[in-house]
Amino acid sequence: QLQLVESGGGLVQSGGSLRLSCAASRSIFDCRSMSWYRQAAGLQRELVASITFDDLINIAGYVKARFSISRDNARNMVYMHMNSLKPEDTAVYYCHTIYNGRPYWGNGTQVTVSS
Repeated sequence: QLQLVESGGGLVQSGGSLRLSCAASRSIFDCRSMSWYRQAAGLQRELVASITFDDLINIAGYVKARFSISRDNARNMVYMHMNSLKPEDTAVYYCHTIYNGRPYWGNGTQVTVSS
């Protein structure tokens, strides 16, 4: 079993920044990839960014210039830095991984960007 807990969301003005954190209940070293997804109201959940155990990074094109992802295996943490936030970034952001062949999701953290 693995639990993921996101934090760091909130209300921010357009152009602002946030850092999301994902805390895992056990070592993430064995998690091949850790990812951030988001889901805006009425829309499907979409992949925002992912990072592998050996720090290969994939970031969706629509946020590539503004978001970054990192992981701290020693602290079992994954972060996503979001800069130049736009109202269209408003969504619930979820941490995700696959561990022992099973998908795990956190409960999400709300990010609201006001114009």
